[in-house]
Amino acid sequence: MIRIPYAEMVVKIKEKTGLSQEEVESKVNDKLSQLSGLISKDGAAHIIANELNVKLVEPDGKIKDLYAGMRNVEVNGKVQQVYEVREFSRQDGSTGKVGNFLLGDETGVMRVVCWGSRADQILQLKEGEIVRLTSGLCRENQGKCEIHLGDNSQLIINPNGVEIGEVKQKKTASLRKHIKDLAENDENIEILGTVVQVFDPRFYEVCPECRTRIKDKDGEFACLKHGKVSPDYAYVVNVFLDDGTENIRCVLFNKQAEFLFNKTKEEMDAFRTAPESFEALKTEMLGNIVKFVGRVRRNDFFDRLEFMTQLVFPEPDPEEEIKRFKAEQ
Repeated sequence: MIRIPYAEMVVKIKEKTGLSQEEVESKVNDKLSQLSGLISKDGAAHIIANELNVKLVEPDGKIKDLYAGMRNVEVNGKVQQVYEVREFSRQDGSTGKVGNFLLGDETGVMRVVCWGSRADQILQLKEGEIVRLTSGLCRENQGKCEIHLGDNSQLIINPNGVEIGEVKQKKTASLRKHIKDLAENDENIEILGTVVQVFDPRFYEVCPECRTRIKDKDGEFACLKHGKVSPDYAYVVNVFLDDGTENIRCVLFNKQAEFLFNKTKEEMDAFRTAPESFEALKTEMLGNIVKFVGRVRRNDFFDRLEFMTQLVFPEPDPEEEIKRFKAEQ
């Protein structure tokens, strides 16, 4: 069943029938009593809507009309933020890829999760571009609806004749937490602290076309999709952040590292062949106060929590932080 929040169902029934809030609630409660608790309150609201000929879902290609459980979703929007593509291993030993980005239109913003070949397309996206998604599946993740795209879905960049107005920004901001309060699988979390340790960047070979990690075999590099290639390089930098309550290792891939150190990809690439030149940058970064937004994961090998950064703010607004501090007192 498509999972529409109960409050939204009540609003839709009111709007289509002219009934008051109390009248709709009364009908729902009567239905619950009639069926002797065999259904949930949400299920009762679905039945009342059906009895009153109210269509709870009338998709018009807008984000506001998407709910978890919907299939074959088609929607247009503007790319708001693009995150890194990562590889993962399955239990059978095979590997896969997943990436995500934020899509917005005049009615809201939603996360789009791309799997397999659709994940490869994320590398082509730029913020502000218009895209069309077809054959998507809406799923619920920690109370929020996401659009999932697989190999049978389509992600069309700059489709003809599609215009998107001013994007309605996300209502839910990231949640600020102290490091000591972080928990495994926390998402959209904001932390602020002082950089107390910086590690050298680690470089690894990737396919220049699809950015999949590749390995040297008999002196040559080959991608499963693009065959023999001359490798490009991706990189990851780890820093320790301390906020006075605890410290945590923060992991920054590619663009996040570039934002933190204010370097271009070409400048970061230079540290691969001249690692000693990174020492001055490490020293310069120590003691800086920075803000990260991201998610918390457990590193099973070291049995510790780590912070996977998605947004980087090297120079947080002092006035904003002072206001936040005073509000917490």
